[in-house]
Amino acid sequence: MAAVPLVRVVRSGLEESVHLGHIAVCDANGRLVASAGDPKQQVFARSCMKPLQAAVCLAAIGDVRLSDREIAVMCSSHNAEPIHLGAVRVLLKRAGLGPSALQTPPAWPLDEQEMARAQHRNPQFHDCSGKHAGMLLACVRAGWDTTTYLQRSHPLQRRILRAVQRGTDVDDVAIGVDGCGAPVHGVPLAAMATLYARFAETERLDPLAEQTDRAIEGMLAEPYLVGGRDRDDTAVMQATGDVVAKEGAEALYCAAVLSSGLGVAVKIADGSYRAAGPALIHALEQLGGLDRSHVSALAERVRPPVLGGGRPVGDLEPVFTLRRR
Repeated sequence: MAAVPLVRVVRSGLEESVHLGHIAVCDANGRLVASAGDPKQQVFARSCMKPLQAAVCLAAIGDVRLSDREIAVMCSSHNAEPIHLGAVRVLLKRAGLGPSALQTPPAWPLDEQEMARAQHRNPQFHDCSGKHAGMLLACVRAGWDTTTYLQRSHPLQRRILRAVQRGTDVDDVAIGVDGCGAPVHGVPLAAMATLYARFAETERLDPLAEQTDRAIEGMLAEPYLVGGRDRDDTAVMQATGDVVAKEGAEALYCAAVLSSGLGVAVKIADGSYRAAGPALIHALEQLGGLDRSHVSALAERVRPPVLGGGRPVGDLEPVFTLRRR
């Protein structure tokens, strides 16, 4: 099934571009509830898998009680603002390790203000450094090698793969290399929606139910740690308190509506971030996951302005209607 128009870009009254993509909405049983485009589209989960990766790490970490802030940064694709870097350092300190243990590639902060202040690229600035710090703490606590923690054969990565297979009901998971160097998992879009639905019914994720609860609680308690300034997933969680949202690279965007138990997965075909947030928010609105006050609070994210000469001359407009099943 072909990708369908999800978001159009209008400048001065003229449709200038159209972003195509796919959307899947599933319940915790894996039943497809609604869709647009091809819900079977294969995708790499990218950073949308971080809540489950964090749950596996929490199981290995054991009885060390981490703060919501530490857990949220383990699930994050952060901006490298001081609050994010501080949480990463706390995790590393718990592990008895320094920043040199991180195997994230040197990077600039995602946040423009922090990028302007940065003197050079740094592994701590990488948006996945919180995930990596959590993985390192898990390795130290479990007695696993910390120098090979990104290898597919490492005990931690094998546990993560098993959790992905259980959480998505996909046995034949494609495995690649993520931008941060960790293994990345490829599954159908509907499988990602199913996984996120199970974030609302975590008993479906046994034996990681308790740890997944902690990951979700941490994200909702500290949404700024998940992204940061001017980030869609942070804004959605701040506005609702009932929706767990996570951005992923190449414009994959997933969310769990806790009150309804539905999972939503959006993939913009051309990988453009600018269309992913508006598409997800529009989908959540159609599903009843956002009420009028939420949509009003997120107005500039569901229809971001198109600028001309520094002033708004148009906007991005979601144009799809979900097909109910």
